[in-house]
Amino acid sequence: MEAISGIAVEKTRFAKLKEFQKKLASLIFFDPACGSGNFLTETYISIRHIENEVISQLQRGQIILGDEKHNPIQVSIGQFYGLEINDFAVTVAKTALWIAESQMMKETEIILHMQLDFLPLKSYANIIEGNALRVDWESVVPRDKLSYIMGNPPFIGASNMKSEQKSDAVTIFGKIKLSNSIDYVGAWYHKAATFIQDTKIHVAFVSTNSITQGEQVAPLWSKMLNEYGVHINFAYRTFKWGSEATEGKAAVHCVIIGFSLSNNVDKYIYDDVIKTKAQNINPYLVDAPNVLIASRSKPICNVPLMVYGNKPTDDGNLILSVDEKNDLIAKEPDSVQFIRRYVGATEFINNGERYCIWLKDVPFTALKNCPSILERVNRVREFRLKSTAKPTVDKANTPYLFFFVSQPKTEYILVPLHSSENRRYIPMGYMEADVISSNANSIIPNASLYHFGIISSNVHMAWVRAICGRIKSDYRYAGSTVYNNFPWPDATDTQKAEIEKLAQGVLDARTQYPDSTLADMYGETSMLFHTALLNAHRELDRAVMKLYGFPVKDFTEVDCVAALMERYQVLANQ
Repeated sequence: MEAISGIAVEKTRFAKLKEFQKKLASLIFFDPACGSGNFLTETYISIRHIENEVISQLQRGQIILGDEKHNPIQVSIGQFYGLEINDFAVTVAKTALWIAESQMMKETEIILHMQLDFLPLKSYANIIEGNALRVDWESVVPRDKLSYIMGNPPFIGASNMKSEQKSDAVTIFGKIKLSNSIDYVGAWYHKAATFIQDTKIHVAFVSTNSITQGEQVAPLWSKMLNEYGVHINFAYRTFKWGSEATEGKAAVHCVIIGFSLSNNVDKYIYDDVIKTKAQNINPYLVDAPNVLIASRSKPICNVPLMVYGNKPTDDGNLILSVDEKNDLIAKEPDSVQFIRRYVGATEFINNGERYCIWLKDVPFTALKNCPSILERVNRVREFRLKSTAKPTVDKANTPYLFFFVSQPKTEYILVPLHSSENRRYIPMGYMEADVISSNANSIIPNASLYHFGIISSNVHMAWVRAICGRIKSDYRYAGSTVYNNFPWPDATDTQKAEIEKLAQGVLDARTQYPDSTLADMYGETSMLFHTALLNAHRELDRAVMKLYGFPVKDFTEVDCVAALMERYQVLANQ
């Protein structure tokens, strides 16, 4: 009986192995931007490795007899389809698949202890030359047989697209709002989403991480989710990767997003080597509801407006270096009253020193003893008159003023537009009114220490990391998307006073390190050496989390973002 049972088990195992091999041979793969065929080749090799393991198990070290010795391999390069615009790359991709087929044949021969007849050039490599955004994919690969779409479409930012590429994208997106802000790769997402309708096809693209950040998230993903019915099944969050593309060869910061029409699958988020199961993966690659944060002109909550800092558009004539400031004052002492400290993001974070000539509300008669300033003003006028932009020419009528003036008469919060990703907190300032902020910062006039405390907290920084745009992987803080959509907590006057006290504690802690710049204080490692500041931030963090009703322990940043997005949904629907 045991012998009979053993035979039955072996037959079942043999049948399942054969069924599995047949399944491998039925899978069809398509790369609609295949380049020299790396993705197709590596996938073919991986599938053939698996098939060779199946063949090894089937023959158990014995030479296969009968008809199967003539065709033991069922997986073929005919299952792999590619579309590529470059004719030379098409040839390379075909050759790469033929070489891979030959290599894997040798591996199979070792397993079988026999030689197999093989002439690569007789094998059909389905690599087609064409513009993937113009060609009908159905003409390249039969949709009803296709299993997977994959690849790394061109890494070209929206601002760097050529006219023909913009035209390609428009044919895919249509003229949707903010379509000009979507990177070129977004067109592949939309075309793939339409192509997989009424199918079980799964898609995965390597893409620049910008499609999951900032203002392009809403226009790209709105139709993907709501009209095409796409679900994100897995995602690799930002990592650095080098592309083989002829354009943008430098290492870029990428994500991998896998999607399909199926929501009935286990979903996973990969963050470096950490794999986390998710209930839902939204377009920001967070385990949270499918919230799309659109650009907003005013805050969603009742808080002070954030505006850009003052923009000179002056050809440098209103801006002074330290030496220029000193020379001007030495030459014309009366000019000292018209000179203000001028702070851009770099000066603020690195203790740089620059100044500007600030003539707002200054009468002409006060400048009679300052001919050098008047000369600079005249040069500003001449510079603006030469512009081809009408708003700049119009501002030649007030050459003594900055092109855009937002400077408040009270204390204000300064937020650098760009800051290193390696900082746990973006260094922000609570500035005196006589310090002029440049347009390299955003500013919040009429803001209190309470507002400074909230946006300096880890809760706000979690929101920033999830929502903000990036330059490479550095933060690019945009008031219209980050600040204006941030869901503020409800707070009593007593609670606000507590936050203000702790916010002042952060500012006071900074003064304990007069020899350190903000870059020094807020560096990923260097902050550990600034213990007083780190502790002050931690106290503020705990208070802000309690204000939101978040648990202080065992509450991850992902949990925080998910809770904030749920709060945002409530506010947005009011």
